[in-house]
Amino acid sequence: MHQLENTLYVMTPNAYAHLENATVRIDVERVKKLQVPLHHLAGLVTFGNVVVSPALMHKLADEGKSLVLLDMNGRFKARLEGGVSGNILLRKAQYKAADDPAVVLELARAIIAGKVRNSRTVLMRGARETDNAPEAERLEAVALSLAQTLSNLKHATDVDTVRGLEGEAAKNYFSVLPLIIKPQYREAFALNGRTRRPPLDRTNALLSFLYAMLMNDCRSALEAVGLDPQLGFLHTVRPGRAALALDLQEEFRSVVVDRLALTLINRGQVQADDFDTREGGAVSLTEKGRKAVVVAWQERKQELIQHPLTGTKMPIGLLPFMQARFLARTIRGEMEGYIPYLNK
Repeated sequence: MHQLENTLYVMTPNAYAHLENATVRIDVERVKKLQVPLHHLAGLVTFGNVVVSPALMHKLADEGKSLVLLDMNGRFKARLEGGVSGNILLRKAQYKAADDPAVVLELARAIIAGKVRNSRTVLMRGARETDNAPEAERLEAVALSLAQTLSNLKHATDVDTVRGLEGEAAKNYFSVLPLIIKPQYREAFALNGRTRRPPLDRTNALLSFLYAMLMNDCRSALEAVGLDPQLGFLHTVRPGRAALALDLQEEFRSVVVDRLALTLINRGQVQADDFDTREGGAVSLTEKGRKAVVVAWQERKQELIQHPLTGTKMPIGLLPFMQARFLARTIRGEMEGYIPYLNK
C-alpha cells in the first residue's frame, strides 16, 4: 500500500524554498521559517510568487517527488517531475480502452454514479441534522431526484448523455447545499450555484481552492499506479489537461471537499475576512485564509475511514491511491467493472 506522506504547501509570498543537506528549508526575508526532512515529503506545492532553488528542483526530480506550481487562488499552473515511470503495458491498455466506446461509457457511468451517490449522502446527512423541517424536506426532495439520476444513468447509451445527467444533478445539488450552512453564516457564505474561473462568492472560492488540492492528489495517485493522468474517459482530452485526474476526483468532491468546506464554515474556522473581493467580483482566499484551509486539508487527509469494498481502515488521503489501483485493475481486465468509492 502506498504510504501517506506529507505534501509541503508553501504559500507565503516571496518565500524561498531550497535544499539544505537532506532537508527542504523555507526562508522568508532570509529568516528560516521551516525545515523538513526530504524523505518525509511526497512533493512540494507552491502558491503564487515562491522561489524554488535549482538544487531543490533537481533533488525532487531525482527522488521522484513532484513540484507543483499553483497561482495564489490554487489554480494549477505547472508540474515539474522526473522521467515518466508509468507502466507501459498498463498505459497501452488504457489507450486501447479509451478507443473503445463501450468501455468509455461503462467507466463514465461508474464515475458519475459514484459522484451522484456521494452527493446524495451529503444531502441526506444534512436533512437528518437540521431542525428546520421545510429545509429538511427540500434536501430530501433533491436527494430523491439524485436517486432518479442514478436510475437514469443505467439507461444512458452514450457519454454525452452521462455528462448531461451529471450536469443536471450537480445543478440540483448546489441549489440546496446552502441549506446545510448554519443560518448565522449564510449571509457571509451565500452560494448562488457553482461558479469558477473566477469564483464569485466566498463558498465557491473555498471549494475551488480545495478542489485544486484534491486534483493534485488524484493526479499523483494515478501516476503512482502507472496510469496516464492526461487520458480521461469522462472528461474530454485537451492539451495540458489532466483529464483522468478530473475523472478520479469526481467521486470525492462531495464527501471529502464539500463536507470539509461546510465544516470549516459551520465551525467558524473560516470567516468573511479570510476572503478578498477584487474588481470585477472575483473572490479569493487571503494568505491567512489559505493557511487555515491547508492545515484543515492536511488534517482531514489523516482521518481514518473504513473502505466499504476492502473493509480495511485507512487515512482519507489514501483513498485516491486505492481507487487508482481499482481503476488500473479494471483497465487491465482484472475487475469486471470499476467500483467507485461510496461513502456511507
